[in-house]
Amino acid sequence: MTCGLVRIRLARFGRTNSPLYNIVVANAKRARDARPIEVLGTYNPVPKLITIKQKKRGMIPEKEVNLDFARTKYWIGVGAQPSETVTRLLQKCGVLEPTWKNGVPASAPERPVIKQMEERLE
Repeated sequence: MTCGLVRIRLARFGRTNSPLYNIVVANAKRARDARPIEVLGTYNPVPKLITIKQKKRGMIPEKEVNLDFARTKYWIGVGAQPSETVTRLLQKCGVLEPTWKNGVPASAPERPVIKQMEERLE
């Protein structure tokens, strides 16, 4: 993945053995839990418990993601690079296309490759 100056990544907070994460925009060189530029939302990787009746009805446990879609789209539009984990979350939320790879959507036109001119040996 390409590394830009600004990254969208997870910053951990919460108790021991009970993780919670802020989805933040931060400078790529700063520490994980350092003060971010902006907090975009939260992610709880521990699924909520469901009852036996809900399980019998086919319900599955859900992980909670709270996200400010407008600000997230803004930061991606100005060139912030999401981490791999955040990329998967944003794809599931519908902010990024499912084919998003290496900071560039697959539908983006490819840049032409300029080949160096070969020198003729005469």
